[in-house]
Amino acid sequence: QVNLVEIGGGLVQAGGSLSLSCEASSDLVRRSDMAWYRQTPGNQRELVASISREGETAYADSVKARFTISRDDAKGSIYMQMNSLKPEDTAVYYCNAKSPYYNLEAWGQGTQVTVSS
Repeated sequence: QVNLVEIGGGLVQAGGSLSLSCEASSDLVRRSDMAWYRQTPGNQRELVASISREGETAYADSVKARFTISRDDAKGSIYMQMNSLKPEDTAVYYCNAKSPYYNLEAWGQGTQVTVSS
């Protein structure tokens, strides 16, 4: 059973910052392309940021220059630093792992981020 655990999130005022972490086994993270998604009620889950096994990053246009994704394979973790938060960033944020090596995709349980105006 694959276990991804998101840490962080919470309530912050607009313009503030939050950090999210996602912890899993180092073996899984090392062999996976990792990403953060978010979802609001009634909407589909959307890709926020991704980081490949080679360290290449990509961001949704809505978060470029505000969010930064990173990874530490030795610790089995990925991170997302979120700055200049806006009320429209309010969502449940999910960690995602896609591993061609293990032929699997896994999700965390989600963590709530709420940005007040």
